[in-house]
Amino acid sequence: METYSLTVNGATREVEADPSTPILWVLRDHLDLSGTKFGCGIAQCGACTVHLNGVAVRSCQLPIAAVGDQEITTIEGLSENGDHPVQQAWLAHDVPQCGYCQAGQIMTAAAFLKENPNPTDQEIENAMHGNICRCGTYTRIKAAVKTASNS
Repeated sequence: METYSLTVNGATREVEADPSTPILWVLRDHLDLSGTKFGCGIAQCGACTVHLNGVAVRSCQLPIAAVGDQEITTIEGLSENGDHPVQQAWLAHDVPQCGYCQAGQIMTAAAFLKENPNPTDQEIENAMHGNICRCGTYTRIKAAVKTASNS
């Protein structure tokens, strides 16, 4: 076990963990940030998406030892009151059904829109392609991303 100093959602947190422990489990088990979900465990579904220095990454395959001094943002840290434009668009379009994948979907969309604030429909589809929604709300997800891009 080693001790790591992580910046998570703007706060410095000390964590003792094995260097190979995925950030997903550090967030959930050590820091009690349960908004980031475990989906597939092989970085293919997107449920575990967080931001690392503003870039969307899959936390289930990112070991704590690889984070260094980079800043981690989880769904809990995206906005203080759920008022991020993507979160507001999600509500406006009634995107969630079961809701399990939504934190990862929102984090992917937020990072994408930060880099491309005025995307085409095809760019939205390409950016969101790696996030799986078992409920099939893809049409509403796309509409919400489009709405958030206009915010």
